[in-house]
Amino acid sequence: MSPDELRPHELLKKFADFLAREDIQYRIVGSMASIIYGEPRFTNDIDVLVELAVDQIEALEEEFQPPDFYFSSAAALDAIRRRHQFNILHIPSGLKVDVIQCKVDEFGQMDIQAGQHVQVEGLYDAWFASPENVILMKLRYFQDGGSEKHLRDISGILKIQKEKIDLAYLDYWADRLKITSEWQHVRNKIESPET
Repeated sequence: MSPDELRPHELLKKFADFLAREDIQYRIVGSMASIIYGEPRFTNDIDVLVELAVDQIEALEEEFQPPDFYFSSAAALDAIRRRHQFNILHIPSGLKVDVIQCKVDEFGQMDIQAGQHVQVEGLYDAWFASPENVILMKLRYFQDGGSEKHLRDISGILKIQKEKIDLAYLDYWADRLKITSEWQHVRNKIESPET
């Protein structure tokens, strides 16, 4: 397969394998996590929550080199210091990894520690954020003016996971994160679907 035919799951595997080799704590979040727990949809982005240190930037630079990849060590350093995010772009395919430095607050630390190990034979072996935390983050994105796709992703997770979801945990953190009305809106749509 030529480099320009790289698929999202192949980039996910490359990045997850790199993080495991370097012993960097991470969780796959965002759309890829929504797909794992919910309903499939197309995405060009892989969102990864990390606990990255400054001395690990050099290893990233060595792994994701031109001409196939665009990586800015200055952007990575800034993201680590500001607890923000930076991108790694696979130039031939246009696929992108959003590397999100985890927050130091209680939820941020819990988000990167909780999760599920998912192995898909022949595709990847990676750590994903818990479905509950994926839902909570998507509720936050929606509250911040995000699109309806976040609500569709959440609905898909709730439908597919059903009895596995810890609703008490979601109620508690929705209140703590001040996203209760968004959470209730989604629950109402699931419990009373339009006919």
